[in-house]
Amino acid sequence: MIDQGKKNIVGVNITALDYEAAVQHIMDAAQDRRPFGVSALAVHGVMTGVMDNRHRHRLNQLELIVPDGQPVRWALNLLHGCKLKERVYGPALMLETCRAATEHGHSIFLFGGKQELLDTLESQLIKKFPGLKIAGKLASKFRTVSQTEKQEIIDVINNSGASITMVGLGCPRQEVWAYEFKNDIRMPVLAVGAAFNFHAGELAQAPPLLQRWGLEWLYRLTREPKRLWRRYVYLNPYYASLVGLQWLGVKKFDPNSTAPPSEEILYG
Repeated sequence: MIDQGKKNIVGVNITALDYEAAVQHIMDAAQDRRPFGVSALAVHGVMTGVMDNRHRHRLNQLELIVPDGQPVRWALNLLHGCKLKERVYGPALMLETCRAATEHGHSIFLFGGKQELLDTLESQLIKKFPGLKIAGKLASKFRTVSQTEKQEIIDVINNSGASITMVGLGCPRQEVWAYEFKNDIRMPVLAVGAAFNFHAGELAQAPPLLQRWGLEWLYRLTREPKRLWRRYVYLNPYYASLVGLQWLGVKKFDPNSTAPPSEEILYG
């Protein structure tokens, strides 16, 4: 098990660890009924924090951010000498968490996406892990919600008896959700994004070779060019340049120089 703690990557605290350590943290928090925000960030997710001081505050208040993208793993190795041999890929972390939850008797709650997606996802997860307990699921409203609606969501999750909540709202909405809800539901909250679509069979994952080479972004770009081209054409080179500046010592990035959000953004 590898766990080298939080490391500063262009101002965002990424934990240098492996799957075993990540799952152990989640299981411990589930057992203790302890608030524990988890996200798996690739380059785009890191850059949402770089470009928004308030969102960087949210990210750095999460208990665990794992290196989802290969370029994030490479940065950990380059800047901090972590020698990580593999990333902690969000969709794989979701499955490993489901496996551990099954073994430890913890139930999960699924939040986000459309009802049809959640129904299919539940069916696929139970096929993969026959003993997995899914305490409940709640579709997204695809809008911000009121304080009253927020409390209703909290009550549904808490009353379900779940020990772990998995959230699929897309980046950065799911990280905002984890930050704003985790203390009220007092359990691990995993922001897993497209993992819902992948494991429900509604979205294809990049071939393993492209994933190993850090080219998953290129595969996704060919699938959704109109939606994603700006993200990758601008953000990938920007990220690489900032990592280079940090490595050279030309620019310092202080994870603590953040501003707390003045109000909640209640995604539901």
